[in-house]
Amino acid sequence: QVQLVESGGGLVQPGGSLRLSCAASVSWFRITGMGWSRQAPGKQREWVAGIRSGSTTAYADSVKGRFTISRDTAKNTVYLQMNNLKPEDTAVYYCHTISGDYWGQGTQVTVSS
Repeated sequence: QVQLVESGGGLVQPGGSLRLSCAASVSWFRITGMGWSRQAPGKQREWVAGIRSGSTTAYADSVKGRFTISRDTAKNTVYLQMNNLKPEDTAVYYCHTISGDYWGQGTQVTVSS
């Protein structure tokens, strides 16, 4: 069983930045990778970014160049640094294991002036 707890969401103006955190209840070395997905109102859940145990990263085209996923193995925590935020980035953001077996509760990100 893996528990994931996200934090760091909030309200930000267009062009602003936020950093999301996801703390896992187990050692990073027991997980093959982690990812972030998001779901906007009335839309399907969308994969955003992922990082594998070898630190390989991947991003959706919609966030490439603006978002950065990283990890701190000592803290069993994964981060999503979001820069140059746009109104269309507004969504509930979820972290999850790369297998999709375990998901956090989600954190709201709202980009609005």
